Amino acid sequence: MWENQAKGIGGISDEKDLTENLLPYWINNYFKDPSYLKIDNKPVLFIYRPENLISDLGSIENAIKALNLMRNACVDAGFSGLYILGEYRGLDADKLRLMKQLGLDYTFAYCWPVPNNPTPDQAVKAQMDKIKQTRVMNIIPEVVTVSQAWSGWADEGSIWKIPPAQYEGLLTQAKEFVSALPSDQLGSKMLLLDNWNEWSEGHYIAPYREYGFGYLDAVRSVFSNAPDQHTDLIPEDIGMGPYDSAYTSYVNRMESLNQQRIKEARKNGADKPGLIAWWAFDEAVDSPVALDYSGHHLGGTLDKAARAKGYNGNALDCRGGCVLVPTNAKLSPSTGMTLECWVRTDLPNQDNKWMINRILGGKTNTGYRLGLRRGKPCFEIPQTEWSHNLTATKVLPLNQWVHLAATYDGRMMRIYIDGEECGSLPRSGAINPNDFDLCIGSFTMSHSAYFTGLIDEVKLYNHVLTADELNSVDDD
Repeated sequence: MWENQAKGIGGISDEKDLTENLLPYWINNYFKDPSYLKIDNKPVLFIYRPENLISDLGSIENAIKALNLMRNACVDAGFSGLYILGEYRGLDADKLRLMKQLGLDYTFAYCWPVPNNPTPDQAVKAQMDKIKQTRVMNIIPEVVTVSQAWSGWADEGSIWKIPPAQYEGLLTQAKEFVSALPSDQLGSKMLLLDNWNEWSEGHYIAPYREYGFGYLDAVRSVFSNAPDQHTDLIPEDIGMGPYDSAYTSYVNRMESLNQQRIKEARKNGADKPGLIAWWAFDEAVDSPVALDYSGHHLGGTLDKAARAKGYNGNALDCRGGCVLVPTNAKLSPSTGMTLECWVRTDLPNQDNKWMINRILGGKTNTGYRLGLRRGKPCFEIPQTEWSHNLTATKVLPLNQWVHLAATYDGRMMRIYIDGEECGSLPRSGAINPNDFDLCIGSFTMSHSAYFTGLIDEVKLYNHVLTADELNSVDDD
């Protein structure tokens, strides 16, 4: 399957890119491979977003021409042609007509979306209804797909799963439907099973802990004449694998780090009213965690970051790395807040670089962050997408330790440099909460928007510190 979804990455730049670059590579490295699926001496090519060819090539006519050039190139390479299938998982007649107009041979569904968290029986019926309706519409022939489950990338929308027993029933119905298709259609010779191992999207028939080989046994029962009695083997049974050792090591390491980062830690001043968290980075230089010295167990883990001599003890060296503090409801103050820290940098004019961040791209009307824009400290608490960004009136001094603070009292955002107020911005209402991790030293892990310099004594409060409090810093 050609996954051409990502614009500028997965598609083509022009017809020449397709015919002189991409297609020859496919023919030589895939289509000619003995294991590649060929029916009637025609390679079978699935295109995930066939409609993107129109925008990639400039017009429907150009897309039609390109598909025909692909078929001719396959004939020149010794094949009898090329089967081209376009992905579509719905019943919009106009979209099916567009596929027909492009000259696609068949439509197929990568998966079948079923709304409203259906029961297994409802999920089976909904799929078969869509499959049958596609044929009744008779716009373009289909190659049938059946789906085992769905959860989405992040458990969004409808979530459902068909256990093996009902899945076998779905397979039986699909087999009967396919068997009744005209024998000259590709759909009478193929059935697509969604999916082998899309673990992250929640649809998979590969053996796994909950149902073992249940889904494969269902496929075996419906499509095979093999005896019922058989033995299921996993790689370890024949002296191969295991293949999850890297993942297991990662899980064990993260569990160890989790136990380390939540250790009790306190410094003088931890009992200050309203203190939510305090990251001082005063652990051993090689420690993989940054403890929370407020005693609230909100420590984080270091990622590609190091320690250096700080304003008080050690500091975090943020030249590309960060500390990631796992999400916690305490990190979402609602009616007011104060962020403060000591920073030092020798790099001027840093722009869109973040020291403390709890705003991410998928949810841009929530959280808070402190960083630099055009060399000036900035503070953001959005109400709408990327709104309410306060930039200080002064640039951040270089080559010295500087105390930064940002406050919000439910009416006004303020930013301070060494105790001096350097900007304010009206804003009313609560701080929108979220469930993101808090990142110190960058926008997020492995991101280009990292602060270059040192950060020390990061503190988060659930109320506004007064100007006198900000001018009488005590981090001992």
